[in-house]
Amino acid sequence: MDQAVKNGIVEKVKELILAPSCCKEAKAAAESWLGALGTDREAEQAKNLVAELEMDIMPVDGLIAFADSEAGAQVFGQEMAKNVAAHGREIKAAGAKYCDCPACAAVAAILEKKEELLQG
Repeated sequence: MDQAVKNGIVEKVKELILAPSCCKEAKAAAESWLGALGTDREAEQAKNLVAELEMDIMPVDGLIAFADSEAGAQVFGQEMAKNVAAHGREIKAAGAKYCDCPACAAVAAILEKKEELLQG
């Protein structure tokens, strides 16, 4: 992998780890990949990272459905859930495929480089 591409992926992985909306599983996979850089475990950890991120990224329709649900209201609070759902509809209308929270934005950027990441 080109060093500039790798550096860009590393930066996005670090952003993911620091994102308040990052789940513990994605954070663990990201930390494991960073810890494996330059070792014989790097390729394996890259596969694990990609698999975890593909499971975790929130499609915008899922965001809207969750925010509109009772569970969404419990997580966000009634008013914030309405705002999140409205925001989801807004970004969907603008062409977004995924949630744009800091974690999902970092994941989307990492997955754009999936082939390079998996090739090492």
